[in-house]
Amino acid sequence: MDTTQLLRGVLDLAVLAVVEQEDGYGYDVLRRLRAGGLSDVGDASVYGTLRRLYAAGALTSYVVPSDEGPHRKYYGITPSGRDQLATQSKEWASFARTVDGLLDPTVPSPSPTGASA
Repeated sequence: MDTTQLLRGVLDLAVLAVVEQEDGYGYDVLRRLRAGGLSDVGDASVYGTLRRLYAAGALTSYVVPSDEGPHRKYYGITPSGRDQLATQSKEWASFARTVDGLLDPTVPSPSPTGASA
């Protein structure tokens, strides 16, 4: 299965989850996403997502000097970003249960209101 479309749908959630665990600069966030199993995630997608989440107020940023090259721009999660992460996490869990139910009818599917049946 080509995971490109799936990644587009959950990249905000994945980036917020990684940054919530620990602040990080662009390449660090990319590395942690790949180490976490999203090996197909692209550099440009992650950098674009970081910029977009920052512009939306979900992330904050600060610069850290580096002895080994240019300064690094680190990203941290804001209270708004934590709220977004919580909301999207619930939405993802409900969606995953629904798809699991379609793939395996023995798995209980959520009710139309989103609560588990």
